[in-house]
Amino acid sequence: MLRIACSAEGFARARVFTRETLSGWSLDRHADDAVLVITELASNAVAHAVPSARAGTPEVRLGLALGPGHLMLTVSDPGDNAPVRTPSDGSALREHGRGLCIVDALADDWGWTPRPPAGKTVWATLTTRHLF
Repeated sequence: MLRIACSAEGFARARVFTRETLSGWSLDRHADDAVLVITELASNAVAHAVPSARAGTPEVRLGLALGPGHLMLTVSDPGDNAPVRTPSDGSALREHGRGLCIVDALADDWGWTPRPPAGKTVWATLTTRHLF
């Protein structure tokens, strides 16, 4: 579990944490996809959940868990709002709104779970099996 600041420095820590953890698990071949997914989920948390959170210091927490044949990536934030996947309009040049489309393309599955009394955890799974 890693707590990150809502800043570019926090995102950099998230990427390093993800790469180092996967390297320690001998899963370097999955690092690029995992880093991209965790960065998109963290970015969504900071952009959408943190501003709508109740008073106090907002906290975004990342988690990585290794299961049989898959890697679970989680981002927990203080917001109660559900993540919304913006339908693709075919524009690859759009600056915002592609995060969950990217997660959807790379992950085997993703979703979210409420964390009462406030907040949620957004999760994504990536396969760790060899596809070839």
